[in-house]
Amino acid sequence: MSKPPANFSNNLKLACSTHRSVSDLCRTIGINRQQFNRYLNAGTLPSAHNLLAIAAAFGLEPADFDLPPGIFRNRLGERRRQTVLPRPLADAFPGDLHALGPYLGFYQTWHMSLSWPDRIVCACAHLRENGGQVLVSTLERIEDAENGIVQRSRYTGLVAYRHQRIFVTELTRGEAPTFGQTILMPFETYQRRYLRGVTMGISWRNNNLPYATRTVWHFLGKLVDKRSLISRCGIYALNSAVVPAAVLSFLTEAQPIVAAPAQTPRPGRRAHP
Repeated sequence: MSKPPANFSNNLKLACSTHRSVSDLCRTIGINRQQFNRYLNAGTLPSAHNLLAIAAAFGLEPADFDLPPGIFRNRLGERRRQTVLPRPLADAFPGDLHALGPYLGFYQTWHMSLSWPDRIVCACAHLRENGGQVLVSTLERIEDAENGIVQRSRYTGLVAYRHQRIFVTELTRGEAPTFGQTILMPFETYQRRYLRGVTMGISWRNNNLPYATRTVWHFLGKLVDKRSLISRCGIYALNSAVVPAAVLSFLTEAQPIVAAPAQTPRPGRRAHP
């Protein structure tokens, strides 16, 4: 096979720079990484099938990769804008990037879970800014020796700030990913360590029951000992000395039951039985 034009490899490198990683791209389009490296290094031109798959991953046409770099850059930018702008939630995240600035960093998170009754689940989370959005990564490490369970869960998602609320929407990683939602209150004027709110999910050890429970995120700063942070993840008894008093107080505080007044369904809104 003849050596590909210089524009192709240069344009492919430019397109790849807009993606999270080359490895992730290869998995998405189903091309071996070693083979893909040959395309990047101007050693091999993809087959028509592979070229079509690569172009589709960027919303481009195969012929676009033959364009001069300057024109290709503009074409790539146009396709990315066309892909992003029509989405219903395109302007929802982060909502207010400036307001989210003080919340970027690492957290130890705590919540009660139906999967482990009378236990507190401790995880860790990281909020960071990337390309004008605030990304979140969460890690849970649970070892339940009594039931022979060792669980590692990773979540990734986006964070939004709207109307004095922080919205964390995450997707679990794995073969059967699911969404999760956490809503947090901002720091108070004289309290800059704990975010309090509610997290919602489905219990996988209790008949798949849906639940909503209080959660506390303890802000630890932008520079932390990650090994120590992860080592604290797990499940703890309510009387464990590891659980901060402020966390225990909020999670176990009696929650009032408020009866909502009956309302007549409004046009355009769903009426639930």
